[in-house]
Amino acid sequence: MLYADTWLHLGWLLMATGLFYAVRFERWASIPQPQITAWLASCIVILLTWQLKAQVQAGISFHILGSAALSLIAGRNRALLGIAGLILLQAAFGHIPWQSIGLFWLLKGAIPILICSALLSWAQRRLPLNYFVYIFFNSFCAAALSMWAYGLLHALALATSGAYPWDFLTEEVLPYYFLMGWPEGFTTGLNLTLLVVWLPQWVATFDDRKYLQKRD
Repeated sequence: MLYADTWLHLGWLLMATGLFYAVRFERWASIPQPQITAWLASCIVILLTWQLKAQVQAGISFHILGSAALSLIAGRNRALLGIAGLILLQAAFGHIPWQSIGLFWLLKGAIPILICSALLSWAQRRLPLNYFVYIFFNSFCAAALSMWAYGLLHALALATSGAYPWDFLTEEVLPYYFLMGWPEGFTTGLNLTLLVVWLPQWVATFDDRKYLQKRD
């Protein structure tokens, strides 16, 4: 096992807590059907995207996360639940150890989703409700930042677990996570651009009455 028990137990604890609150506070009865369709379709696309990865060494691989995009499309709570379901499927097919489910959910899902949600909330309070702010800041920049946060925390978990030396991670792994931030941001920004133009009813965090129409 690459990860120390402390990290594994922390992952399970935070996953149980996060999913409880996601189920408890999601407004299930008021979700429009198009948003349910978008949520499930996005989860399928992300699962397929995860199969396109570059495996470097045990526990180290590079691929698009998609968590930031899912948080914008489905909202924070459903995104947390969706990533949990995808990681359970990954474990069921033997792609990740069962013991690591909680930690992987925390690193690949919760951290990027919470970063994206926090930046969206801040932007809606502090910045103009502008289409370009939503695409460039809340989609592109937030997604890139979420990838960098994932890479840094993943490297920290590996280093503190004794799986790899910190020097190796900083010199050979972290630079690639930094580079992966750009395709993460680009794909998120591009997909959200297409959705808010052609299918805005699919995007839970985008209200075209606020972003696109003039207000008095």
